[in-house]
Formats: sequence, structure tokens, C-alpha cells
Amino acid sequence: MIYGNGVDNIELSRIENAVTRNPRFASRVLTDKEFAKYTTLSGSRQIEFLGGRWAAKEAYAKAYGTGIGGGLSFQDMEVLPNALGAPKFIRHPFSDRGMAHVSISHSNLEAVAFVILESRE
Repeated sequence: MIYGNGVDNIELSRIENAVTRNPRFASRVLTDKEFAKYTTLSGSRQIEFLGGRWAAKEAYAKAYGTGIGGGLSFQDMEVLPNALGAPKFIRHPFSDRGMAHVSISHSNLEAVAFVILESRE
């Protein structure tokens, strides 16, 4: 049964500006494993990756019903590529009750993510 769904989009120029203003911005949004993946990328691909994770975590927070800062932080969720490269929630607060499904897409202007939380009950 669907527990919740959420969608978020972010302009990649906002992500790029945040990284330029604060070099620690990426490490605040990304977990250690996500950050390790981020550092293997370069240029616009880094910004797309970071923007996609930002959008995925914001969408998750909406599906979860709390929002970021409402008892949920960016560090509570981890999204890494599966064996085929598709994004997958590796760690998230809903895992004891069900599954989290995520889709991330981006253009040269923005990143968008859609999350569905599926309850086992």
C-alpha cells in the first residue's frame, strides 16, 4: 500500500551557487558514501549528482510527511546507484515499515525527483 509520495525539483544554478559560496555545502547534503561518489565526478556532472540527491531527499521528506528539518535531515537518507546505475535508497527512516522508490532526472537547467514510500502493511 502506498504510504506517501513526494516530488521536488531544484534549479541546478542554485546548487552551483551554493557550492561556490560554501565548499562544505555538498558534504552537508550528501552522506559519506554519496560524497565519495560525488568526488569521482567532475564539472556539471557533480552539480547534476548533487542536485539530484537534494531533490530526492526533499521528495522523500514530503512523502514521509515531515519535511527536512522536521525531525529528518539530509544525512538520514542515502541514495546510491544500483548495479545498473539507477538511483536507489540504501538507507532511509521508513525502511523498517516498507520500501522507498525513487526516480531522478535532470536537464542542463534543473534536477527533479519523485519518491514513493510503499508500506508492507
